[in-house]
Amino acid sequence: MDTKTDSRRKELGEFLQVLRQRSAPEAFGFPAGSRRRTQGLRREEIAQLAGISPTWYTWLEQGREVNVSADALSRLAKALQLTRPERAYLFEMAGRRDDEESAPVDDAAPPALIALLEAIGAPAYLMGRYWDVLAWNKPAAELFAGWLDTADKLRKKAPETTPNLLRFVFLDPAARSLIVDWDIRARRLAAEFRADSRTRLEEPALQKLVDELSQASPEFTQFWKQHDVLERQGGQRDFNHPKRGLISYQQVTLHPVEQEQLKLVMLKPA
Repeated sequence: MDTKTDSRRKELGEFLQVLRQRSAPEAFGFPAGSRRRTQGLRREEIAQLAGISPTWYTWLEQGREVNVSADALSRLAKALQLTRPERAYLFEMAGRRDDEESAPVDDAAPPALIALLEAIGAPAYLMGRYWDVLAWNKPAAELFAGWLDTADKLRKKAPETTPNLLRFVFLDPAARSLIVDWDIRARRLAAEFRADSRTRLEEPALQKLVDELSQASPEFTQFWKQHDVLERQGGQRDFNHPKRGLISYQQVTLHPVEQEQLKLVMLKPA
């Protein structure tokens, strides 16, 4: 028997048992009553809420070898009112892919992060899942002269206007002058974007962006077809600024816990 699989079945069963026992019956429409022999919901009640067989659910909780579908897991997650981390853990322990995890999510920039950007003294910006730049601070606008400073003015006239890092790098001639070793950085960006988009490649908005870049940039077409896949990493970033000359930064990228599709990018002077 596969030890890893067996351990995960056991962990899944214990996880479900704890979730069930901590669930107050009245919160799910069942009377609390004094006749309940155990704390929380009964197995039959969970099965009823999720629309599955009580026997099948019992086997799942006991850690037996049960072929559980993603749909059944999704119904269980909704029935138990799981949080996003709990749902992700449920699917991980069951060895199934959660289709809802790759569904489009809201890319709105949280006010707290916007306030954080303003408090950072170095260039910093917030990117969405398609690498739209949702918010940025004044040092970032000054660094990316001809892009974010202009975008800031345009956004005041048209709030729906959102700059995009990939469009800037591959379609704006100013990027080739600003970014030192443009070809190396551009190639890496394409590989990082492919890795970052691995669960969203079928989304129409992403396909539209890739098609747009492919039609307008031979370099993007070349890099994208190479299927290089790289995780986004920090490190030194050099720029030929039109006013300040050659300047260097150390880049750090952070992911907000509640919106992991967002990226907070900070550039610390080297």
